[in-house]
Amino acid sequence: MNKAQFIAALAPHFNDSKKEAAHAVDIVFDTIVRNLSKGEDVMINDFGKFKKVDRKARMGRNPFTGETIKIKASKKARFLPAKGLKDVISGERKLGPAPKPEPKPVAKAKPVVAKKAAKKAPAKKVAAKKAKPAAKKKVAAKKPAAKKVVKKAKKK
Repeated sequence: MNKAQFIAALAPHFNDSKKEAAHAVDIVFDTIVRNLSKGEDVMINDFGKFKKVDRKARMGRNPFTGETIKIKASKKARFLPAKGLKDVISGERKLGPAPKPEPKPVAKAKPVVAKKAAKKAPAKKVAAKKAKPAAKKKVAAKKPAAKKVVKKAKKK
C-alpha cells in the first residue's frame, strides 16, 4: 500500500474527503519525523517504536573488488514492532473487525416558509457595444511591377 492508497482507505473516516485524510496523514508523518530528528523516540502502543540510532564508523568490504573500505559513522531511523503487531503478523492473534466510518449526518428537512421577495434595484443594463465586423480587405495578389522598357534614341 502506498501513500495515495492509504489516504483513499482513510477518506471514508473523514466524510469522504481525501483532502482532510491527506492532511491528517501528513501531520502524523511530519510529527514522527520532527521528533526523530530531535533524537526523541516515538512509541505507538500495539504498533511499534520509531527511534534514531547512531551507527559507528566501521570497516567494510567492496563485494566486487574485495577491497576493504572505511564506512563513515551515520544516523539511521529504526522501527521496532510492538508485541501486539508481531502477534497479528505471526497469526497468534486475530484482528477484530475494522472500524467503520461514522454515518454521515442526515440533514433534517426544514419547513418551507413563504417569504416576501425583497425588491431589488433593477440591474443596470450595460449596452452591448455592437462590434462592427471588420471590413474584409481584399488583398490582391501582388504582381511584380511591369518593367518599363525605355528605349534610348540614338543621337545621330
